[in-house]
Amino acid sequence: MKFTGNFEKKFGKYAIKNLSMVLIICYGCGYLIQFTVPGMLNYLYLNPYEIIFHGQIWRLITWLIVPPSRFDFFTLLMLYFYYSLGTTLERTWGTYRYNVYIFSGVLFTILGAFLLFGYTAIFQNEVDTRLALYALWGVRGPDNLALGFSTYYVNMSIFLAFASTYPNMQVMLFFLLPIRIKILGIIYGALLVYQFLMGSIATQFVIAASLMNFIVFFLTGRGQVHMTPRQAKRRQEFKREVKKTTRVTRHKCAICGRTEETNPELEFRFCSKCQGNYEYCQDHIFTHTHIKMK
Repeated sequence: MKFTGNFEKKFGKYAIKNLSMVLIICYGCGYLIQFTVPGMLNYLYLNPYEIIFHGQIWRLITWLIVPPSRFDFFTLLMLYFYYSLGTTLERTWGTYRYNVYIFSGVLFTILGAFLLFGYTAIFQNEVDTRLALYALWGVRGPDNLALGFSTYYVNMSIFLAFASTYPNMQVMLFFLLPIRIKILGIIYGALLVYQFLMGSIATQFVIAASLMNFIVFFLTGRGQVHMTPRQAKRRQEFKREVKKTTRVTRHKCAICGRTEETNPELEFRFCSKCQGNYEYCQDHIFTHTHIKMK
């Protein structure tokens, strides 16, 4: 789309490369805190009440390092799995578009948390909004508050996007059964729909907000991009070579062959008396022999 393309030209240079690894490093920090100072996690969750009334604005960012599950061998496998999926998507879509997908999921999750907080305050008829929020999520108090708004569904959106982009790719289920990833995507999608319909208001807010980025992605047709990882890699290599070639041959002296890359201090001009598209550096623009077409 032209609209997103213009944004990519302006802001693409700020995109974070290898974003999947950055997310895993954040989880590593979270697990380290969980092992050393577990009580500190209570000050990192995405809690709208604490942000609004106590000014704990760091929670808008620190919830990203809160691990979505306890650490075990299965968690290591899942982190590696999502790293592989995310890296492949980044190669296929490009770093900028992958960044937009992930960070839009993060922003939608934050927005959903505040919308749920507002819903609780307005429609639950509770004097203490904080207690209403705890009651809605079915917990006893702040020390036991395990917020549903976490990176769990953001990670799931990576899986859904991958299944939509590479529907025919096979994975080994339980390391034994080959199965197309679109089948797993359909199963997981059906499970999400069931959880949404049967869950509480809080669950519905969590699922809808955290997966809104995938809904936007699917409706805008990004899922119609079907490429194998090898094709994606070849496309990225081709783009790099084209960019490199374009950069080298933008200005080149027809006499000495120097360019703005090899000699950035030089100035280059086209000769109006030469017949053809010939460009010369400042040392040869006035000393070359004019080229005449026969």
